[in-house]
Formats: sequence, structure tokens, C-alpha cells
Amino acid sequence: MSNRTTVTEFLLLGFSDIRELQILHFVVFLMIYLASLLGNLLIIIAIALNYYLHTPMYFFLVNLAILDLGSISVTIPKSMANSLMNTRVISYSGCVTQIFLFMFLGLADFGILTVMAYDRYVAICQPLHYERVMNRRACVQIAASVWISGIIYSALHTGNTFALSLCEGNVVDQFFCAIPQLLKLACSDSDLSETGVIVFSACLALSCFVLIIVSYVQIFRSVLRIPTEQGRQKAFSTCLPHITVVSLYVSTGIIAYLKSNSRSIPCLDIVVDVFYSIVPPMLNPIIYSMRNKEIKAALRKLIGRKLFTTNKMSIFLF
Repeated sequence: MSNRTTVTEFLLLGFSDIRELQILHFVVFLMIYLASLLGNLLIIIAIALNYYLHTPMYFFLVNLAILDLGSISVTIPKSMANSLMNTRVISYSGCVTQIFLFMFLGLADFGILTVMAYDRYVAICQPLHYERVMNRRACVQIAASVWISGIIYSALHTGNTFALSLCEGNVVDQFFCAIPQLLKLACSDSDLSETGVIVFSACLALSCFVLIIVSYVQIFRSVLRIPTEQGRQKAFSTCLPHITVVSLYVSTGIIAYLKSNSRSIPCLDIVVDVFYSIVPPMLNPIIYSMRNKEIKAALRKLIGRKLFTTNKMSIFLF
């Protein structure tokens, strides 16, 4: 049996030992981070400033954008700082915080996507009951339940993970702290204590996925009964961004899971880690702004108003 060790810090996976490549990594991640912040903040502001977007669908979209902002802020800034300072170290408490927030935001993200599928189901399959079922109070309660459930689940999962004894050192094969990588450092006799939590997590994720699938099966059945082609296209257009985001979220999660359970080259590990932790939060606002006419109109109005204000100030100054 390996010797049990007391860990005070972890070493994250570095992108390169070459200083120029470290600076390049910092610049690229900075651009990705700023683009993600800008995209999600524009979605939030556009919805907040347009009263006609104050509906359940866009309320949950704001929640999704906030969670995406948090998710990408948990991983990228620390990685950028490490590259800039030429280090791979993250403190024990920093690793705990990173895992807790990443797990919480990830679960809440998937929970909100599940609720959004149910919202589309009620809107399309039971339109006469939509205002009663998805009223303001119900939406707030559902969103609060998702957030609170995410916090509780993440606290239990994180606490159970860090209760394990570590025998395999402190090198984490990922550019941020993640539970699968930490389990590889755990003593062999400690793995069983985490099995129950992993099984519960899998059941929870599968339940959400099944609810999404069932919702869309019912939606497609209802849409195909709409007599006019224009009506069918309008119904599908409200669902298409959500389907795209769910597909992106699920596919990146599956890829990350398969990677964590196999041996692969470090370069491929880095690509997969970046893909599933950074790409969804960055692409979500793009998907919704490109595929949703109301969001596009709100963004044009917001950007146009900003440009008009800037031009007016410039004229005033000159």
C-alpha cells in the first residue's frame, strides 16, 4: 500500500514550460474570458432592459448566463495567473473552492437547462395553462430550488472527496482542480467511499437528461400536429437554441468523462479540458443570439443605444 501523505497544495497541469508559450496561453485565455464575459453580460443586460423579454423562458436564460459567468470565472483566471507567474501551484483551500464552485455551477447549469425544456413543453403542449403553471412565483421557486440543490450537492460531494486519504502525490493532471483527477491520487482503500456519491451523481444527471428527452418528444409530437408550416417553424425556432446548448453540454460532458477514465497524451488532455470547461459558457450566448430573433432584436437595440449615446457625447465634447 502507498504511504498516506498530508497535502497542503496541488500542482496543476501546465500548458508549457516555454515562457513564450506561457504568455501566448495567457493572452488566448484572456481573450476567451473577456469574450465570454461580454457575451453573457450582453444577454443579461438585454433581457433586463427589455420588458417584453420578461417571460419565464428569458428569466431562466438569465440564470443560465449568470451560471456560465461563474463557471468560466472559476477556472480561467487561476490558469492565466499561473501562466503569467510561471507556476503550477494551487493551494489546498483554493482547490477545495474551485471544485465546490465548479460542481455547484455545473449541476445548476444542467438543472436550469432541464427546467427550460419543461418550460418549452408547457408553452407548446399546454399553452392554455402556461401562465398559470409558469407564473412569476413558480419560476422564482424553481430557480431557487435548482441553485440551493446545487449548493447542497456540491458541498456533500466536495466534502466527501477531500475526506479521502491521498497516497499518489499532489500532481493534478488537469489545468484546474477536478474530482476525477483527485480520485486518481486517493489511496486504493479510499475509493469505495466515493462510489456511492458517483452513482448518485450519475443517476441525477441521467434523470435530468431523461426529463429533457421526454419533454422534447412531447414537444415534437405537438409541433407536428400544427396545421401551418409557419406555425411549426415558429415553434421549432423557440426550441432550437436550447436543443443546441443541451447537445453541446451533454457531448462535452461525455467526452470529459471518457477522457478521465482512460490514459491519453497530455496535449489531448489539455484540449479536452479546455473544450468541456470553457467552450460551453463561451458559445451559449452566441447560440442564443444567433438563433433567437427576440434576443437579436434586443441586442441590436442595446448596442444601437450605446453607440447613439457615445456619438452624442462626442458631438457634445467637440
